[in-house]
Amino acid sequence: MNRKLPPLTCFFILCTCILSSQQPDSLSGPEGKIFGLFTNDEPIEITLKFDMATYFRKKPKEDYLKAGMIFHTGKNDSISHEIKLRTRGEFRNRECTFAPIELNLKKVDFGYSDLDSIGKIKLVTQCNYGSDNSDNLLEEYLVYKLFNALTDTSFRVRLIRLTFVDTGKEPDERNEGKEKRVRKPITQWAFLIEPNEILAKRLNAVQLKTNSVTQKNIYPVVMDRLAMFNYMVGNYDWSIPGQHNVKIFKPLAPAMSPYVVAIPYDFDWTGVVNPPYALPAEETGLNSVRERLFTGICRPVPVFMKQLDLLASKKDEFFEIINNFEYLKKKQKSEITTYLDTFYAEMSGNRSRIISILTNSCKKL
Repeated sequence: MNRKLPPLTCFFILCTCILSSQQPDSLSGPEGKIFGLFTNDEPIEITLKFDMATYFRKKPKEDYLKAGMIFHTGKNDSISHEIKLRTRGEFRNRECTFAPIELNLKKVDFGYSDLDSIGKIKLVTQCNYGSDNSDNLLEEYLVYKLFNALTDTSFRVRLIRLTFVDTGKEPDERNEGKEKRVRKPITQWAFLIEPNEILAKRLNAVQLKTNSVTQKNIYPVVMDRLAMFNYMVGNYDWSIPGQHNVKIFKPLAPAMSPYVVAIPYDFDWTGVVNPPYALPAEETGLNSVRERLFTGICRPVPVFMKQLDLLASKKDEFFEIINNFEYLKKKQKSEITTYLDTFYAEMSGNRSRIISILTNSCKKL
């Protein structure tokens, strides 16, 4: 006779499976050396050589561009390979000078088993030229790192010092019969996002691509943590139905569990980052993305209180991550911590104010 496990029991079993799937960073598999792409915070230097005129003008999302990739694996070591790339995304693809990129690394032999297992990987670029756009990129990276500190059920990221080298040529009007390079090399910050397949393996889960999942189908603790974190960082731009800025994974154990896991990504449209293009949708009633809107499912007050307690316990760790991040200027780090402090100020006293906000704006599903 089959018995259905209680949801809380299922959750504890899930946590055990997730923890048991972790491996120490120093292990090497039988296939060779482990690079540890997402287990190290040191920036990696990568050079991409491709036709940038096509990238800027056409932003191809279907056809790949041929590219050369130099992966700088050490101070005096590098690996060069021919790869393919194309642009991805929606809003940033349309509005930004530097569209986000998908790198196709299939059949590329880096000599590291974890790198060689990657087929495609997302590369997040800064939107436009200039230091403000560089700051926005680093701020978004930090939001990922804050969520990593909150839970392993999150996308890992790796900071990149990225150099674009244009291989496109055009006729040189001053020297008949000769060509000149279109533009000078461009160096900026970027970051890689852990591929779905690697995250699924790490969590002992499989990705689900259905659009019929709602917040009621997510493990309650996972759902509440996601929603409260997004509220803290000022992110309303997500939705479980349609998987808008979230990915859904089903744990392989316990097999009988009716629940799945949701993991957020794309944190540019948040109060923490506050890029110039982030204007709130009219239906939200917000004047700025710096204003917070809770869009999680309605829960009893004690459930909200438990998630608030969790975020309160993480405040010092969050602020340490931000303040110790050496690649962002002091002014920008101060702006982030000041913004997060407005969230923590809402929790002062008996928390009646923030509980009222949550219960008045939550989704009654």
